[in-house]
Amino acid sequence: MALNEELARDLLEIKAVQINPDNYFTWTSGIKSPIYCDNRLTMSYPEIRKKITDAFITMIGKLNQKPDVIAGCATAGIPHAAWLADCLQLPMVYVRSKPKGHGKGNQIEGQISKGQKVLVIEDLISTGGSAIEAAKALQQEDVEVISVFAIFTYGLGKAESQFAAAELPFATITNFDQLVEALVVDRKLTQSEKEKLIDWRDNLK
Repeated sequence: MALNEELARDLLEIKAVQINPDNYFTWTSGIKSPIYCDNRLTMSYPEIRKKITDAFITMIGKLNQKPDVIAGCATAGIPHAAWLADCLQLPMVYVRSKPKGHGKGNQIEGQISKGQKVLVIEDLISTGGSAIEAAKALQQEDVEVISVFAIFTYGLGKAESQFAAAELPFATITNFDQLVEALVVDRKLTQSEKEKLIDWRDNLK
């Protein structure tokens, strides 16, 4: 079984991703959704978080450029960035959603230098907003963001368009389509339920 399929099932097993085609969850944004994702739960499962790190390393191997620094998006991207940076023996920084309101007012914590190539790590891509803002904060320090990696994406069209507008490549280990397909294969979801879920995603504004 491919690692992305394994991780899709792992996320479902630990309830980091939950799907309910009948009773929708309410996201912070107010959107009613049949899927809820909380990848912070992966921190508590050493075998799963190692799979995530291994998957990120495989993805790095496919990049044309290799990172000098790993950057984690605060807060959920930070632990995965740390484990990845440790495995690769690379420097790490993390990026706040906005500058601190006290002290030196840092938005980026850690040491980066002009011209370095940086890989941004996020736990989840929904619309892509937080990861893109983190990348822009890094770019303002005259570093090159070579890509954004995340564990999971819903595959929303808005994310695709926002990353394209920002001229930022991104990739994820697994995604919504692979997840619902795994549920169908495991007979935990019918084909009609799968189609309903895909239709919800494709028509979400």
